[in-house]
Amino acid sequence: MWLQIFAMKRPITVIVAVISIMLGSIFAIFSMKEDIFPDLNMPVIYVVQGYGGMAPDQMEGYIVSTYEVHFLYVPGVDHIESQTIQNLSMMKIYFHPGTNMSEALSTCVAMVSRARTLMPPGTVEPFVLRFDAGSLPVGKLVLSSKTKTIDQLQDLAFVRVRPELGTIPGASAPPPFGGNARTIVINVDSNKLRRFNISGEAIVQALATGNKVIPAGNARIGNFMQITPINTDLPDIHQLDDLPIKMGAGPTVFMRDVAEVTDASDILAGYALHNGRRTVYVPVVKRADASTISVVNALREHLPVMQKLLPEDVTISYEFDQSKHVTDSIKGVLNEGLLGAILPGLMIFLFLRDIRATLIVVTTIPCVLLGACLSLYVTGQTINMQTLSGLALAIGILVDEATVDIENIHAHMARGEPVTRATLAAGFETRVPRMLAMLSIIAVFVPSFFMTGVTKALFVPLSLAVGFCMVWSFFMSSSLVPVMAVYLIKEKKHEDESKGFFARFKEAHAALVSMLMQFRALVIPAYLLVFVSLSVFLFFQIGRELFPNADTNEFRVRMRCQTGTRVEVTEEKAKQMIEIIKGEAGPGNVEATLGYAGQQPVQFVISSVFLWTSGPHEAVMDISLRKEAQIELEGFKDKLRSKFKAEMPDVSFSFEPGDLVSQIMNLGSPTPISVVVKGPDLIRCREYAERVKEEMAKIPYLRDLQFGQPLDYPTVNINIDRELAGQYSLTPAQIGNALVPATSSSRYILENFWMDRKTGVAYQVQVQVPQDQIQSMEALKNFPTMISDNHEHPLLRDVASVSYGHCVGEYDRDNMMRMISLTANIAGMDLGNVGKLVQDAIKRAGTPPRSVRVKLAGQAPVLSDTFSHLFLGLSLAVVVIFLMLTAYFQSHKLAIVVLSTAPAIVCGVLVMLKLTGTTLNIESFMGAIMSIGIGVSNAILLVNYAEMSRLSGKTAMEAALHGAQERLRPILMTSIAMVSGMIPMALALSEGGQQSAPLGRAVIGGLTMSTITALTVLPLFFAVVQKHSPTTSPSIHPDDRGE
Repeated sequence: MWLQIFAMKRPITVIVAVISIMLGSIFAIFSMKEDIFPDLNMPVIYVVQGYGGMAPDQMEGYIVSTYEVHFLYVPGVDHIESQTIQNLSMMKIYFHPGTNMSEALSTCVAMVSRARTLMPPGTVEPFVLRFDAGSLPVGKLVLSSKTKTIDQLQDLAFVRVRPELGTIPGASAPPPFGGNARTIVINVDSNKLRRFNISGEAIVQALATGNKVIPAGNARIGNFMQITPINTDLPDIHQLDDLPIKMGAGPTVFMRDVAEVTDASDILAGYALHNGRRTVYVPVVKRADASTISVVNALREHLPVMQKLLPEDVTISYEFDQSKHVTDSIKGVLNEGLLGAILPGLMIFLFLRDIRATLIVVTTIPCVLLGACLSLYVTGQTINMQTLSGLALAIGILVDEATVDIENIHAHMARGEPVTRATLAAGFETRVPRMLAMLSIIAVFVPSFFMTGVTKALFVPLSLAVGFCMVWSFFMSSSLVPVMAVYLIKEKKHEDESKGFFARFKEAHAALVSMLMQFRALVIPAYLLVFVSLSVFLFFQIGRELFPNADTNEFRVRMRCQTGTRVEVTEEKAKQMIEIIKGEAGPGNVEATLGYAGQQPVQFVISSVFLWTSGPHEAVMDISLRKEAQIELEGFKDKLRSKFKAEMPDVSFSFEPGDLVSQIMNLGSPTPISVVVKGPDLIRCREYAERVKEEMAKIPYLRDLQFGQPLDYPTVNINIDRELAGQYSLTPAQIGNALVPATSSSRYILENFWMDRKTGVAYQVQVQVPQDQIQSMEALKNFPTMISDNHEHPLLRDVASVSYGHCVGEYDRDNMMRMISLTANIAGMDLGNVGKLVQDAIKRAGTPPRSVRVKLAGQAPVLSDTFSHLFLGLSLAVVVIFLMLTAYFQSHKLAIVVLSTAPAIVCGVLVMLKLTGTTLNIESFMGAIMSIGIGVSNAILLVNYAEMSRLSGKTAMEAALHGAQERLRPILMTSIAMVSGMIPMALALSEGGQQSAPLGRAVIGGLTMSTITALTVLPLFFAVVQKHSPTTSPSIHPDDRGE
C-alpha cells in the first residue's frame, strides 16, 4: 500500500524512475550476450591422446588404462569414458554437478604429466580441454580452388586461415579437415632396397644423421658476436638426395639411388567433400561462454582479410552458418511477444471499451519487460531461447496485475467515485490478491533452482525471466498504473450496466452457479472423479520425450562401409549416397552438402572432439535442404533408408542431428536410443550384446539399429620367430623398425624436420614406401629386413609368418570396463514408450553373464531423470503455494479451496496436449507447472473476495455466489487476455517456434480449464468448506481476543 501512496504523492518521481529503468535496460540489452541456449556448464573434461601407428589394443593397454588409474585421484570425478582406435584415444572425464572445474582441470593436467612417465617412449603431450555442449561448430570455412591441390589448400588453411580465425574473440581454431599435413616425403623403392641389400631402417638412420637440427652457436671475431649456423638441417629438400646410406667397401649408395624426395603430404587419412567435390574446411568453433551471433558477425568481418591472405585462385566461403538458427529463433520469439502484447490489449478493450484504460495496461508490458531484462543482466543471464521464452510467456501473464487494478478502478468509478479516490481504493482492495498471485506464479518456479545438471541450466534462466516479470509487474501496477490512471482515465457519469451482453451473461452465470450450488453434494465428487480419472488416463496415453522436435532443414548422415574399407572406396560410397539424397529430394532441393570421409590425421587428433569417426570405413555428411521445398524430414529419412538398403546393401547408415539447436538439445547423444553392455570380458559382452540386438530388432519403431564400434577390423598379422631372427643377428625391434616405412612412415619413430626458409615454418621429414608398392601379402613378405651389406636375406618371410586375421577396431570403456554399445533412432513413437520397449527387449535377452552389466543409455535415462526432477518440482510448488495461502488466510481450509482447481488445470493441460498431438516434454511440463501458478492466482481473486463477504455477515453460500458474481469480469478479462497472449506461441508461427509451442499450448489448456472451474466449481467448494467456519479471527493477541 505504501508504494501506491508514494506513487500518488510523487508522480513525477515515478515517471522519472520508469524512464531511468528503461534507459538502463536498453544499455543492458545491447551488452548481453546472444545465443541459442544459456551456458549449460556441463562438467566434462576431454583428454585426447595421439600416438601414430599404435593399434587399438596397444592404445588401450599402454596409454588409456594408465590415464584412467591416475584420473581416479582427481576430486569430484563421477565416471570416466574413453574411445580408442588406431592412432588415438579420447577420454571424457565426467564430474559431479557443482565441482570446481578450474581446479579439476589443473588437477587433470597434473595427473596427465604423472601418467606419461609410465607410458611408452615417444608418447607426446595430449590435448586437455573443457568441452561443453555449447562448444560446437557454428559454421565451416570452406576453401576451394580450380588449380590448387588438396594438400596445397590444407597448407594454406593451416598456416594462413587458421591463425587469423584464432584472433576472432570467442572463437577457437581447430585444425583443417580434408587434407594432410604438408610433409617432405622420401619415397623408397622396395625393389631397389632389395637390389642394394638395404633395409628400411638404414634409410631412416641415414636421415636421422644426415638432416639434424643443431643449435647455431656464436663466434667472437673482432668486435662482433657472430651467429654460426651450420647446415646440418638442409636448406633445400633436394639436398637430401645426396645423403649417403651405404658407405665403406664398394660403391657408396646415396638416397637418390633408392628413393625420391618430394614436397608432398603425409599418408592419406581422409577426404572432405563439399557438394560432392574434394575440399578443405576449417570448423568455426565458438567457446562455451561466447555468443554465437557475435562470433559469426566478427568472422564475417574478417572474411575479406582472410581472402587477401590467400592466392587469387583460392576462394574462401562461410558455409552451414548456424547463427541463422539463433537469429531466426530470437526474431520468432520477439514476433510472438509482439503479437502476445497486442492480443491481450484487444481483449481488454473489448471488456472495458475504454481506449485509455487499455493503453495503460499495454504500456506496462514494455516497461515490465525492460525491467526484467535489466534484472536478467544484473544476475548474469544472456539473451537466449530460454530467457526469451520466459519473457514471451510472461507477456500473457504480466497483464494480469494491471488488468485487475484497472478493472477495479472502473468498478469504483462506476459507483460515482472520483478517479483519484477510485484509484486509491481499488489499489488498496487488490493489493493482497495481486501480491499473492505474483508469489503463486513465482513459487511454481522455485523448484527449478533445486534441479541439477542440464535441466537446471535450461530452466533457471526461464524461471528468472518469468519471476522478474511478475515482480516488475506488481511494482508497475502499484506505481505506474495509478499515476497513469489519474492522468489518463476520464471521470464518467454512472452508467447503467444492467443492460447489454455482459449483463445478460452475468445473469446466466449466476443462474448456473446457483443451480450447481443446489447439487453441490453430487457435483464436487463428480468433478474430482472425472478430472482425476481423465488426467490419469491421459497421462499414460500421451507420449514423452526430452525436447520437442526441432523444425529444421538440416540433418547429418553417418555412413559405415565394411569395417576396414579403404578411404578411397569410402569416398566413392559417400558420393553415391549424396546422389541418392539429391535424387530423392528432387532437382535443386539439396542446398549444400559438406562432410568428411575417413579417419582424422594423427597430427590433428584434437579434430576428433568435433567429429568422431572410428576408421577409414566411416563417413559423416551434413545435408542442408532448401527451405522452400518444405520437405518433412522424418518421412524423407524413411524414404532414404529404403533407397539406401536397395542400392547400397553392404553399407549401414544412421541419421543424426545436423543443426546446432538439435545437437545441443540431444545433450551429446548422436541417437536417442543407446544400450551399453559392459564388463571385463569383451567376448562375453559381445555375445550378450548380440542377443540384445536380436530382441531390439523386433521393435518396429527402431531405425538404424547397429553396433557403435567396429568389432571385426581386418588385420595382417606379422609374428616374428625370435629364434630365426637371432640366427640372422636380428632383434624384433630391428625387424619392426625395418618394416615401419612399408606399413606407415618413419614419422612414428623419428622426429625429423625441414624448415621452409620462405615462410619460417617447419615441416616433418619422413621415410615411406609408396602405398601402391605394398598391395599384397607377397609384397609385404618380400620386404627386406637385413642389416648385412653382403646378403640378400633375410626378407620378412625368412624371420616371420604373415597371415590374415581380425581384431577389435575400437575399444570403448566406461569406468575402466570395456563396453559395446547398440545405437538406434526412433520413428513413429515417442522416446518414453520406445524406452520401455527397449527395456523389455533387454529383459527378453535373458540374464547377462556373470560380471557383465547392461544399461539403457542415450536420451532415455536423461528423460527419466529429468521428469523425476520435474515431478518433484511440481509437488514442491503445490506445497509452497499451500503453505503461503495458509499463512495469508490463516486457514488451511481456504488454501485447500484455492488448490481445488488443480485437478482441472492438470486435466486441461493434458487434454490440450492430446488434441494438438503434442508430447509431454520439458517445455510442456514447465507449461503445466506454470498453469497451476496462474490458475491459483485466479482462484485467489474469487476466494479472497468471497471470504471478505462472509466475514461481513453473509453465509458461506451467499458469499460464494457474491464472489463469483463480482469477480466474474476481472477473472474473465485476465484469463482471456492471458490465453490470447499465449496463442502466437502455441501456434509456432515463427522460425524455431516448435521448441516453445508446447509450453504455450500447455498454458492455454490449463488456464482455460482453470477459468471455467474457478467460475463454476470453486464457489461450491467454498460454500461446503466454509459453511461451519467461524467468523472470528484466529489471532491470539489479547486486544483481538478482548482480554
